[in-house]
Amino acid sequence: MVASSAFRRRDAIVRVEGLSAGYRDEAILDRISFEVRRGEVFMIVGGSGCGKSTVFKHLVGLDPPMAGRVFIDGDDIVTAEGAARLTILRKIGVMYQGGALFGARTLLENVRLPLEEYTPLDDEQINLVARTKLELVGLGRLCSHVPSEVSGGEQKRAAIARAMALDPEILFLDEPGAGLDPPTSAQLDALVLRLAKSLGITFVIVTHELASIYAAADRVIMLDRGVRGIVAEGAPVAMRDSQDTRVRRFFRRETASLVEANV
Repeated sequence: MVASSAFRRRDAIVRVEGLSAGYRDEAILDRISFEVRRGEVFMIVGGSGCGKSTVFKHLVGLDPPMAGRVFIDGDDIVTAEGAARLTILRKIGVMYQGGALFGARTLLENVRLPLEEYTPLDDEQINLVARTKLELVGLGRLCSHVPSEVSGGEQKRAAIARAMALDPEILFLDEPGAGLDPPTSAQLDALVLRLAKSLGITFVIVTHELASIYAAADRVIMLDRGVRGIVAEGAPVAMRDSQDTRVRRFFRRETASLVEANV
């Protein structure tokens, strides 16, 4: 999926400026900067240990950075506190790797949780909204099932429905295709595209699944462990012919020896 000129005209809904991050004073990422445009499907890709999950945690406000700023729709989530921070968090929805559903609750009850916590809606209204979200992801008939009674792909869909409960402008998904077979992962990609198009939601997705990257991403950034930063940015199809062997190797799934032989 190639980014259109319309995306280039849209403003940035997520902006990262000079982000440095790591653990125990050791930087994994060093002063990276990038933007996510409103309404696009944006993916953060790269090999193991490159910092994808670290970026994800900072984008959704789970960890404070060593340095830098993260703006969500113009507001800095790094420095915001109290009510201002809650206002920012209401603009985002998060699906964690594996779905992170509560096993003892039905899918409907899982989706109800954010509504119970953050809205003044009564019980009947909460049920209506939660059912609507599950229907949007194709799970209306499974409202009364607990997670163990549905497939892995359906659990991921339910987690997306819960992330959508408060009508966020941005959905952050962490490795949504992990653990899924190729057909189920492809169905999830199609769902992301449908939601992005029909609801205008911006998606920021961390993944290493090449099929999903080509199928759903308007634009990607590729992180590299060696440089502790971004080594490529743009449409996925353009990355196959990158002058950087690290980038070509990732997007063609070639080993180092094959890349060197083709240079």
